[in-house]
Amino acid sequence: MALAIWEIVAAARKQEMLQLSPEEWTAVALSLRVALVATAVSLPFGVAIAWVLARKDFPGKSLLNAIIYLPLVLPPVVTGYLLLLAFGRRGLFGAALADIGVVFSFRWTGAALACGVMAFPLLVGAIRLSIEAVDRKFEDAAATLGANRIWTFATVTLPLALPGIIAGAVLGFARALGEFGATITFVSNIPGETQTISAAIYTLTQVPGGDAKALRLALIAILISLVALVASEWFGRRAGARVHGV
Repeated sequence: MALAIWEIVAAARKQEMLQLSPEEWTAVALSLRVALVATAVSLPFGVAIAWVLARKDFPGKSLLNAIIYLPLVLPPVVTGYLLLLAFGRRGLFGAALADIGVVFSFRWTGAALACGVMAFPLLVGAIRLSIEAVDRKFEDAAATLGANRIWTFATVTLPLALPGIIAGAVLGFARALGEFGATITFVSNIPGETQTISAAIYTLTQVPGGDAKALRLALIAILISLVALVASEWFGRRAGARVHGV
């Protein structure tokens, strides 16, 4: 096993690890695009739902919470299949959307949708914990000064919860970057259109001589994830320092 790994590493070195082929660059760029779009679109909804779960009590709250976290426990293939049933060209919503020119299945936008759904629980969970940690006395003080709920949320709750929001966004981005099962089920593995890093690695492991290229893409994915996590830590500390006036 160790010898096989060493042979792969040696072969990757011979092929100049950081010199990606055009197809590999396309997979990396598409992965970043999909993960960024999935995170950006999910974030406003995640903040809103996290606030509702953290601050409100209502009938069906447990059910809503269970639905939010369902993608974490379902097999990703099941999530992808449900997305296909809902947003495929002949799906529950997909047929109507296709009539107005909005198509998700077998498109990069569908990959972003699948990644956003899979990343949503992690994003909501981190933000919810951050909002729950905000002392309600600050919100009550703003209300006594005449601020309505929206203004209180925007000027008090949101800034105090900012470190958690950043952490949630980065967790969502990292999860979206590594998504595979739901994506390949919903939008397939089309080079240049839906083939992300994960799908490209899977493809390369199925062809002779592809191990070195697969390892190269895996290292790129690790590097991107590490950069994102380090940036999250830095921005979180900066945000926390501003909130506490340090």
